[in-house]
Amino acid sequence: MHSPLTRRGFLATGSGLAAATVLPGLSGCSALTGADSDPDTLVVHSQLGTTAPGSPTYLAALDRFRKENPGLKVKNLINGDDLAQVYETSRLARKEPDVVMVNLYDKTLAWTDVGATVDVKGYLDDWGLRRRVLPQALAEWTDAKGRVRAFPYFATNWPIAFNRALLDRAGVDAIPTTGDELIAAARKLRAKGIAPVTVGGNDWTGQKLLAQIIQTFLTEDEARHAYTTGDFGSRGAREGIDYFVTLRDAGVFADKAQGLTSDTMTTQFNTQAAAIESAMSSALAKVPEKVARHTEVGGWPLTGGAVHDKPTILRTYTLIGFWISPNGTKKIDAVEKFLRFMYRPDTVSRFIKESGRDMALRSDTLSTDFPLVAAAQRLGGTVSQALLPDVYVPPAAAQPLITATSTSFTRGTSAAKVRAALETAYRSA
Repeated sequence: MHSPLTRRGFLATGSGLAAATVLPGLSGCSALTGADSDPDTLVVHSQLGTTAPGSPTYLAALDRFRKENPGLKVKNLINGDDLAQVYETSRLARKEPDVVMVNLYDKTLAWTDVGATVDVKGYLDDWGLRRRVLPQALAEWTDAKGRVRAFPYFATNWPIAFNRALLDRAGVDAIPTTGDELIAAARKLRAKGIAPVTVGGNDWTGQKLLAQIIQTFLTEDEARHAYTTGDFGSRGAREGIDYFVTLRDAGVFADKAQGLTSDTMTTQFNTQAAAIESAMSSALAKVPEKVARHTEVGGWPLTGGAVHDKPTILRTYTLIGFWISPNGTKKIDAVEKFLRFMYRPDTVSRFIKESGRDMALRSDTLSTDFPLVAAAQRLGGTVSQALLPDVYVPPAAAQPLITATSTSFTRGTSAAKVRAALETAYRSA
């Protein structure tokens, strides 16, 4: 695994600083001036604070925290998808924020190993917060050396959403649960001018769905091996790729899926231009009420010989965690107060009720105001779970895999070329 925190990486990522934004009233902050030596000022770097799902709840939580801790200031730095790059640059300058809220994927996989952030296992135990974390979440945030990379927080269910009204309009009598049923449904939908499965074939949403379909014939251990090593030559992997190609060339996916993004996918489903999408919880929470009322959630259809006995969904507990930086260890008392507050049951419940977020922490609260999120939470044993490969893909292969995904969603690309594209993503990393 190549460390992203090299001198070369520092020079390459410097331009990302211009993307850093802060909340009104915090104009003195930026990525490189994020550090604050004042022990009574906590600097938090987050993707929450603008349009990201959960932002209003998060900002309200910060306000409550400030009121409960009048002697402690909190500065909130906000970035979008470039957060990891901006953080790495600030860390190389020793100006990094104290706490980082981001997912475990791509660049962040290497952070603990290279000292960009610290192992939080001791803090988790010393502060008595381990009991709040779901066992599955703790396992996913723990690396091969037993280090806990961050305090788990957001999770997500990732089912398939089916617009029942559009299926009915096309004459599809039941939610498809097999590949043959899905192909038949796609033909009927197209005949009515409705896109079947919309997907961001040119970004991470397509990469996740492709991985899910390939795993039709892979056990969890086999899937872990494939996405760790980039070896897609096993019988199960080849059969999974064949299944994907069969579905793609039968017209299951929206036209020109290889060029679509997550935003396009969400728009097509939410405007009822497409009948089916693979949707994580945050996307389900944004489905308009008029669409949600006739939408059902389930799993991805299987085919003969599948290793799973039920349609599959993805689940992950690594969507957002609280990472502690080396600067944060210098203000660990303030960090402890903040994390204890964010782990409180009432704080966690607000994210579930107000924002429809799935959490990596124990809670009896359900997202009752977000019916599709709640429905996904209740799927339980009615679906099987495929492996989300994020924590196994080497960071340097993450972006090349997106390119391989676009190639894979291009109609006419043979199964052999799909496999070659996937494996090349690892060799070029």
